[in-house]
Amino acid sequence: MDKDIIFNISKKLENGMGVALVTLIEIDGSSPGRKGNLMGVFQTGEICGTVGGGNLEFKLIKEALKAIEENKSKSLEFDLIEEAALHMACGGKVKAFIKVFEKKEKLIVIGGGHIGSELYKLGDYLGFEIVMIDDREEFCNSEKYPNAKNIVGNLEEITKNLKLDEYSFVVIVSRGHLGDKVALKGVLGRGAKYIGMIGSRSKVKKTFNELEKEGIPVVELEKVYSPIGLDISSGSPKEIGVSIISEILKIKNNLSGYSLKEKIRYE
Repeated sequence: MDKDIIFNISKKLENGMGVALVTLIEIDGSSPGRKGNLMGVFQTGEICGTVGGGNLEFKLIKEALKAIEENKSKSLEFDLIEEAALHMACGGKVKAFIKVFEKKEKLIVIGGGHIGSELYKLGDYLGFEIVMIDDREEFCNSEKYPNAKNIVGNLEEITKNLKLDEYSFVVIVSRGHLGDKVALKGVLGRGAKYIGMIGSRSKVKKTFNELEKEGIPVVELEKVYSPIGLDISSGSPKEIGVSIISEILKIKNNLSGYSLKEKIRYE
């Protein structure tokens, strides 16, 4: 049974779902569950395994879903008596631990050229889970990007099938205007925390106008960081990469991006 729970958790994690593992770590007296009972709780509300059923299990499912939302593990303790919060008559006491498998921030780089290569190095150094995407195998492979998931193929098909959420940071730096436009269209409005596209002001305006004519809402286009990056780069691929990663860190950490000296003036 425990093996099945771990297997199901593993599969859900592979699919990018929020997951918690509930374990009964201590039992004192009577309880519907036993010490060591496991239950997997998934972001959808689905469960596998049991910690004994009844109000105890119902409460732990609710607490696990809350923990998944907060992306934080926690310990809980319950008295199983009529007068306590769960209104159970078992008479015992239970301690449980909810282990949340914290979701890592995912850096999705569409384009494996010079700038994409620099973003890979920086993202890997910073501990992002990295996905590299290109329509050319020589620019997107495990030899070039050993610590990334490498996806090669049609950008339109790939981007519309990407799993995106609030932990996803998408950077579009493909080999040309058409690829960038197709990729941008594929990822817009799908819940990514950050979407950035490289390009001059004129290219950005042209791309946005074309997508608006194709039915993309202006409100979604306005969320795109383009031209991309902070204004700190000389224009070399390495410095452009740093400027993009700096902008992503600003958004990820919800900070101002000011130098610390300037920040004092605004506090």
